[in-house]
Amino acid sequence: MRAITWGAARLAAACGGPLLLAACGLNGTDRQDDEKTAVAATPAPAANLGRFEDVALADSEPRPIMQLQVVLERQGFGPGVIDGREGLSTANALKGFQEANELEVTGELDVATRGALARWDDVAATRVVRIPASWGGDTYHAVPDEPADQAKMDRLGYASIDERLAERFHTTVEVLHALNPGGRPASSEGEGATETPTPTSSPTDAAPSFRAGQLVRVPNAGTDRTGGEGEADWQRTLASLGVAGTQPDAVRIVVDKSDGWLKAYDAADKVVALFTVTTGSGHDPLPLGEWGVNGVARNPPFAYDPDLFWDVPDHEEEQQLPPGPNGPVGVVWIDLTREHYGIHGTPDPETIGRVQSHGCVRLTNWDAARLAQMVDGSTKVLFQA
Repeated sequence: MRAITWGAARLAAACGGPLLLAACGLNGTDRQDDEKTAVAATPAPAANLGRFEDVALADSEPRPIMQLQVVLERQGFGPGVIDGREGLSTANALKGFQEANELEVTGELDVATRGALARWDDVAATRVVRIPASWGGDTYHAVPDEPADQAKMDRLGYASIDERLAERFHTTVEVLHALNPGGRPASSEGEGATETPTPTSSPTDAAPSFRAGQLVRVPNAGTDRTGGEGEADWQRTLASLGVAGTQPDAVRIVVDKSDGWLKAYDAADKVVALFTVTTGSGHDPLPLGEWGVNGVARNPPFAYDPDLFWDVPDHEEEQQLPPGPNGPVGVVWIDLTREHYGIHGTPDPETIGRVQSHGCVRLTNWDAARLAQMVDGSTKVLFQA
């Protein structure tokens, strides 16, 4: 693991103001118009976030695409949100795996690629876990829409156990509900959970909310053993995202605007990671060229300056927003030598590769956290068309 950590004060001074804001949108989705209910959850000790109790319960179906996504992610080639659907992110992950294994790069699950992946056929697509009882003692609050009200909060954490669970297992709340019809883990005929969940949502909701102590089926993604070094708050973040603290060193990273991916290469010039990303727009294009890394801010705050946004009214006041996974840049800001630009996370992982940004490179929080462990001041960055 490489360590360059900027504290909150240094980020606000060096990456906050114009460095952060000229390129990145307030809500983390940049050009997306849909409103999202933001968050705040009381931070829990690391012990509350890492390990999950597994319960043996066979799945009701094989879920081959989800299994493929789980395997690819474990090898460092992130398919974005793990949802069991074929798409751009899964094709990109396949390309990364194929390049790393010296296969023809097609982005398709061809015969040769199936053969190379066969060693992981025994990796399950899903697992059934019990939500830690400690999660029930944490608080979850919706964040107001206005930045002035958000600035009054201590942290932009998770709005609900559902959202927190989805982030840990690299998926969405909708996928979790589909894996747990009626609030019970999907299971093969004749099997089922030995408990009946108590719904905590209103009768009009599509699915009951999850609760502490409940059994749930989740994608078999992320790790329960995060390890590594770093400040306690960052260790809690890694645990909440299921991201290992030790990652391969990236000598260079390449971001491709056309195909929407970021690749990390080691000292032997072998691709060791690939993540689907969102890059730029017609109004704020990705700055093509060669750049470097100034530093990495973990769990960064966000200095909101409306004067630096072309699509925000200038009469709004400047605000200092607290850190958290649902902050505008998620859990990570990788500051680049190109002024005003960086690589960062997002509170809306389902939008990666699907909406435009304000010029920055945006990843899911879990992919951004992985990348943060790979880079340092010597890492070279190439933005290409």
